[in-house]
Amino acid sequence: MTGDKEFSAQGLRLGIFVIAYNAESHIEATIDRIPSDVMREVTMVYVVDDCSTDETVAEALKIQEKHEKVRVIRNRVNRRYGGNQKYGYQHAIDHGLDVVVMLHADGQYAPECLPLMLEPLVQGRADVVFGSRMSEPRKALHGGMPAYKYYGNIILTTIQNALCGMNLSEFHSGYRGYSLSFLKRVPFWENSNEWHFDTEILIQAHESGARIVEVPIPTYYGSEICHVNGLAYGLNCILISSKYLLFRKGVLYSRVFDVMTASKVKYGAKFHDPYSSHSRVLALLHEFGLEENKRILEVGTGDASLTQRLAEYPVILDAIELDPESVKLAEPYCRQVFVGNLEQVDDLPVDETYDIILAADVLEHIRNAEHVLSKFKRYLRKDGVLIVSLPNFVNLYVRLNVLLGRFPYHNKGILDETHVKFYTKKSARRMLQKTGWLVDREYVTTIPVTLVFPFLAKKPFRWILHGLYGMTRIFRGLL
Repeated sequence: MTGDKEFSAQGLRLGIFVIAYNAESHIEATIDRIPSDVMREVTMVYVVDDCSTDETVAEALKIQEKHEKVRVIRNRVNRRYGGNQKYGYQHAIDHGLDVVVMLHADGQYAPECLPLMLEPLVQGRADVVFGSRMSEPRKALHGGMPAYKYYGNIILTTIQNALCGMNLSEFHSGYRGYSLSFLKRVPFWENSNEWHFDTEILIQAHESGARIVEVPIPTYYGSEICHVNGLAYGLNCILISSKYLLFRKGVLYSRVFDVMTASKVKYGAKFHDPYSSHSRVLALLHEFGLEENKRILEVGTGDASLTQRLAEYPVILDAIELDPESVKLAEPYCRQVFVGNLEQVDDLPVDETYDIILAADVLEHIRNAEHVLSKFKRYLRKDGVLIVSLPNFVNLYVRLNVLLGRFPYHNKGILDETHVKFYTKKSARRMLQKTGWLVDREYVTTIPVTLVFPFLAKKPFRWILHGLYGMTRIFRGLL
């Protein structure tokens, strides 16, 4: 598709979204530089002017008269850079496009690279294509990028990669291409109207598991006017990347990052913290014995991290799980996985009895938990034990949020939006006793600080975890 080979849309509806603000001196040349084979293949080239104060619209309308595929749209109010993108991408969705590439009207990003930008999207190899000026960093300086922007870009990208768990050569190019299937599944309308919209949508791509492809593009700095406040932009990028880190760790919820992902498995292993629920459950299992032929039924396997650890012992391990992805993760480690919904516990295809039934962070997802607990007895041997772990709803984090008038649902953690029941230590004990169980022992676990600060799991910092556990034992209802 590049070089001597002409570009082909391969039957897809393609759009070029020209984002414009005060670009009267550049917009005509920018559109004229769009390769002829690209112009022939695209469905539309639409200019969205963000209420420019110069003659950008007048110049764009002249181009519209010459090119039948060019359309000019002018915002009635200034939507800002991010707000203008929201409108532009919604326009692409509303007009049934399959792919859209954003091109800046000031010509800072080379229209001649449009075939490179479109190729991975048209071929179905990417959901997001990102034109990178820093794939060969020194070329950015040779292209006229000011030294302060060059080094600022490198530093900021390094910080953001670390915070977001990504590995991009740069975060800050405005040359972007998207498949419409990607745009339809991320909440880009929740993003900022400011310049860090670009960072937010990249993070959304990463969180949703989208395929991101970077293509090298030349750097060009000419007479165009920069409207970005560099310091504010950099701080906003670090702030939003930090928020995403906290979101990933289950500490903070943001609608911006709550994207539609294929995977429903949200929780991971917590064995690196000696006082986590996973570590406590495993310690209890050791107390009750993991000798050969001990029969264990794990109810709800999630990401199978606990299942995998149990499979290291010579036990007979079965599981109950409903989610197909979790079933696949658990199957290699279990003798058998019973596929069924605990809400219909009477219909579960379990016809054996076990020495231990393990329900780790499961009952809060079940509406009829009392009925399920009652029915568990049929699966337990006479001298068997039930191990249950539950999140403490009156944790200090929840109490403070309620005090401030907030109830911040999350996609994981205590306020996981899939939790249909909330428990305190007293209400959990009462529920177990009411359903005929003798509560033999109770333990507390700490908040999962090592998920946010992994270094705390290392030996020099273990004293912090010990101290937190001590505080949790003292203030059992708060931590």
